[in-house]
Amino acid sequence: MGTRGPSYHTVATPRDAEIRKDVQTYYGQVLKKSADLQTNACVTAARPVPQHIREALQNVHEEVSLRYYGCGLVIPECLENCWILDLGSGSGRDCYALSQLVGEKGHVTGIDMTEGQVEVANKYIEYHMEKYGFQAPNVTFIHGYIEKLEEAGIKNESYDIVISNCVINLVPDKRQVLQEVYRVLKHGGELYFSDVYASLELPEEIRTHKVLWGECLGGALYWKDLSILAKKIGFCPPRLVTANFITVQNKELENMIGDCRFVSATFRLFKLPKTGPTQKCQVIYNGGITGHEKELIFDANFTFKKDEAVEVDEETVAILKNSRFAQGFLIGPDGEKLPTCGAYTALEVKDVITDPFELAGRSDSAESRSSPAVGGCCSAKKCS
Repeated sequence: MGTRGPSYHTVATPRDAEIRKDVQTYYGQVLKKSADLQTNACVTAARPVPQHIREALQNVHEEVSLRYYGCGLVIPECLENCWILDLGSGSGRDCYALSQLVGEKGHVTGIDMTEGQVEVANKYIEYHMEKYGFQAPNVTFIHGYIEKLEEAGIKNESYDIVISNCVINLVPDKRQVLQEVYRVLKHGGELYFSDVYASLELPEEIRTHKVLWGECLGGALYWKDLSILAKKIGFCPPRLVTANFITVQNKELENMIGDCRFVSATFRLFKLPKTGPTQKCQVIYNGGITGHEKELIFDANFTFKKDEAVEVDEETVAILKNSRFAQGFLIGPDGEKLPTCGAYTALEVKDVITDPFELAGRSDSAESRSSPAVGGCCSAKKCS
């Protein structure tokens, strides 16, 4: 790790404002299409998109989709009636897809720092609500900064889920972003996000390089620092979902980054209420989550097949009990086995994957099976 401190900071500096301006220029003027990107950070595959999400995306207006710049989609499960905040919503493609999935009783808010993108998103609210048959709009777009959600009028404990697709790395003050997310999440809520992570703490020449910032590499967090930040703020330990190596297609940039490697990775961060200690126990998934009726791939370590008992650790028990996933599981008494007509799975502690670089190495071996993906990173739509 070297002698430098963690690659995040908590005090805004003139350099922060300069970086913000550089990012807006890079995505607003330099990049015109995804083919202009110098790395694959914005187009990495993750896992197949369920049919109901593909159908939701097909209903999004063409102009909104075109302004998305071909990036991946970060969208979790169990969304009905949820209130969702999209950090860096760009032209609104994700928000409009999500607005269908949460239904009329749910709500989606998008926030983006580029006024032109917010204008595009707002232009099509009526179009989409009419297409979905909704009586009143369930989506709102705000011009603002993701590290200043309070200034944008976003209230405490007002959202079930916050999503972000490769935007946090573009903000110098990552701790402030996560603190604001924690503030606006309800207890039991979740930050579900993809971002770029580095294999080591980045040297100054990378952290101050304009193109590398725009390409989502210059602001990448050293992956171990995410867990440190999450713990300080109050989140549960990060849960790794997917990870893929990032390749650089520009020889000059490749020479500059040297031995440092980068991955795009999706993590889940849960904000749980303060409850008493839990014990590991068995859980059975009931198959009730739309699009995941046969199995729920919760993260890189836990896949829950319908009607099969799975032994889970104390932390996973607390998440399943106290989040929106509670309705999808039968959770057994501490230490007791549940009756099941299916198989039984127990996860050994030594098998748990927390390192995105390790997971990306495993994913590489399955690359030939890649298909349209959910969880790609980073997102020009968010930053442009």
